[in-house]
Amino acid sequence: MRMIIKGGQVVDPKNFDSAGLKTPMDIIIKEGRIVEIREPKENRNHESTDFDRVIDARGKIVTPGLIDMHVHLREPGQEYKETIASGCLAAAHGGFTAICCMPNTSPVNDNSQITQYIKKQAEIADLVHVYPVGAISPGLKGKGLNEFGDLKRAGVVAVSDDGNPVTDSMLMRRALEYAKGFDLLVISHCEDISLAAGGAMNEGAVATKMGLSGIPNAAESTMVMRDIALSELTSAKIHIAHVSTKESVHIIRDAKKRGVPVTAETAPHYFTLTEDNVDRYNTNAKMNPPLRSKEDRDAIKEGLFDGTIDVIATDHAPHTSIEKEVEFDRAANGVIGLETSLSLGLKLVEEKVLTIESLVEKMSANPAMILGLENGIKIGNMADITIIDPDVPFKVDSERFCSKSRNTPFNGWDMRGKAVFTIVAGRIVFDDIPSDKI
Repeated sequence: MRMIIKGGQVVDPKNFDSAGLKTPMDIIIKEGRIVEIREPKENRNHESTDFDRVIDARGKIVTPGLIDMHVHLREPGQEYKETIASGCLAAAHGGFTAICCMPNTSPVNDNSQITQYIKKQAEIADLVHVYPVGAISPGLKGKGLNEFGDLKRAGVVAVSDDGNPVTDSMLMRRALEYAKGFDLLVISHCEDISLAAGGAMNEGAVATKMGLSGIPNAAESTMVMRDIALSELTSAKIHIAHVSTKESVHIIRDAKKRGVPVTAETAPHYFTLTEDNVDRYNTNAKMNPPLRSKEDRDAIKEGLFDGTIDVIATDHAPHTSIEKEVEFDRAANGVIGLETSLSLGLKLVEEKVLTIESLVEKMSANPAMILGLENGIKIGNMADITIIDPDVPFKVDSERFCSKSRNTPFNGWDMRGKAVFTIVAGRIVFDDIPSDKI
């Protein structure tokens, strides 16, 4: 199949200089790969018959495929919340061409058989690339290490006990050393469970007013400090998941200045919402780590602005009404995000927290670099491409989501900007433009 994407503004800071970013380009795709990138010419309109598909991208932004490093697909074991197929469809609608799925399934992805099952189901879904993350410890119980070599051979790109912290510091040290030998990234869920025990939301005046137990910032930041110290000790890469506090941002910033091989992510809810959004005991605003203060939110934005935080990831965590429509302190933690993440990121561009180039870095280039994945609009590369209309307005309607779950705090929000095409290996897996406009 031959495809041409015509006249879009290419934004790929890793492969185009600043001048190139402002020039509309044509991208020609053949047999799933990019074979030509050129400046468009008006007299080439006749060549449309040379292609099986012509996409008019004028006035739109063309980027390398977006990558979400932190997704919970729930399969195997909790398919009533999400399946690999439904999660991949939600990802495609959100503009993502690749996702990394966390290991806290049932059974846990702590062995090669589960990894292979996930990859097989992703092949059957045939939508976006799925990169499994294997568990650090058997059953996520923090007792001993899994066979990282077997997991890598089966297809994992990283290891994590996400959902649970590795509380044993020696075990975490050994995990970093072991992972380093296989060139695997360790993704850390930083939480001191003794400090967080019994907490339902951020510790502070709002929690006191609502009569809920709080989780202090230190429950996250003390473990961030520990894991950075272990990374410094072992010279092994560490990636800090779902950063939510100002203290964590400060610690990561200082560690980077010292040359520690640490990277970090945050999620759209942490740079968009605060503890005030828990008003009226809204369980769709309950997650772990919890929504923090306005000061923390401002620090997250500053960390994105100055590069302390490398990645925007959704921490997409589907739950049904069974887990959410209960008393706040009993409700499950987590929100879905695959279908709103890009729009919330574009809001940061509107607010001048990020440029469109730096947003693409945090949602595409940096995740690819951290995970060692091929990505980018470059001749010879696989044609994983996202086309964005930055100006289209829409209202979030969770009932129309592709995800099986509806637990979003953004339902009913007015947003601007979304993906209109998602192209994976040269094949359109999502198209939001009516055919008569192409």
